[in-house]
Amino acid sequence: MNLSPSKVQTALLTSANSAMNNVMSSLQNSFLKPILPGFFFLAGVTYDSLTLTRIDRPLDNLILLLYLAVLGVLVILTGRFQLGLIPSTSNHTSWNALSLIHRIQPHLAKALQFLLGGLFSAYAIFYSQSTSFSTTAIFLGLIVVFLIANEFLQTRYSSLKMLVSLFALVTLSFLTFFLPVVTGWMNDVVFVTGVLMTSVIVWKLVQLTLRGLPNISLYTAFTISFPAFCLVTLCTVLYFLNWIPPIPLSLKFGGIYHQIEKIHDKYILTHEKGPWYDLWKESNDRVRIDAPVYCFSSVFAPVTLQTTIYHHWQWRPLHELASFTTTDRIPITITGGRETGYRSYTTKHRVQTGEWRVNVETEDGRILGRMTFVAQENFSPKHVMTTITR
Repeated sequence: MNLSPSKVQTALLTSANSAMNNVMSSLQNSFLKPILPGFFFLAGVTYDSLTLTRIDRPLDNLILLLYLAVLGVLVILTGRFQLGLIPSTSNHTSWNALSLIHRIQPHLAKALQFLLGGLFSAYAIFYSQSTSFSTTAIFLGLIVVFLIANEFLQTRYSSLKMLVSLFALVTLSFLTFFLPVVTGWMNDVVFVTGVLMTSVIVWKLVQLTLRGLPNISLYTAFTISFPAFCLVTLCTVLYFLNWIPPIPLSLKFGGIYHQIEKIHDKYILTHEKGPWYDLWKESNDRVRIDAPVYCFSSVFAPVTLQTTIYHHWQWRPLHELASFTTTDRIPITITGGRETGYRSYTTKHRVQTGEWRVNVETEDGRILGRMTFVAQENFSPKHVMTTITR
């Protein structure tokens, strides 16, 4: 067979283009594959940050409840597929329930990843609003670890024990703030109620997954549930160690001031203006020992919640590594509903020279936020006084 020069050139050009496309496709896959999980992770967190508003907003909680319900159904379906408890179907063209279940089977892992990612992302946002750089940040760190790991765990969702454990964690995390929002109470009894509800839900989920399995026993169900119960127990221990953030409370604003005056519905807070480069300075970090010191806080609480917070004043000598000692722990009863938080302040006269900190904390000692300052004997402000309104 004879080929004209033009046909040879065309064939060579086509072959070259095909090879180049294959190379580009290979390079794109090798480049994009590692960064896609991170991209979708950041996109999901950004979306949740913009759409999630208040922890007591009914629509947000209904969405999270829907996520939990669908997640539970998908965990059951995944487990039953693994155990061979869903009968096969030969008619793939019909649209009955069984054929529909088989149609979604290839997409179960991606759906599980989406739902778990959405829940962990929402919890990371809500819990971060209620934590401080203290022991309560440990639980938030646990949530963030699971959120990041979820982006790479799709191939691991064939483990029924892992799925049940993750379901237990997201359920307990939801009930920890949802029950106080609904009941208006925030105490040990409410948390333990959430633990018991989570345990019952997990046990029922496992029973539904195993239904129809020959020779099923309590031991089989307990074996699958055991890691989930261990995780729930760990969260319970963290709670009683005060290592779980005091959600649904959150500190919206706080600071130390030379003077506070209330005019109508506004608080006028006086503090030393910072240097020109410190544009965001809205509080004092140094005070005189012969003048009153004011600590102001604005704490958000859900509409239904009425509870007590504390301004915990602590002191230690300057330039010493001694631990802080308590001078005052002042209770403040707050009510929920205000978007920017319930405002209150405490005052201390003639503070001692040294380092001071005021913890805004719950009755059981979990810290919402902390304000620090130094009291000096001969302190003289270097900048003019200014005011902010809250």
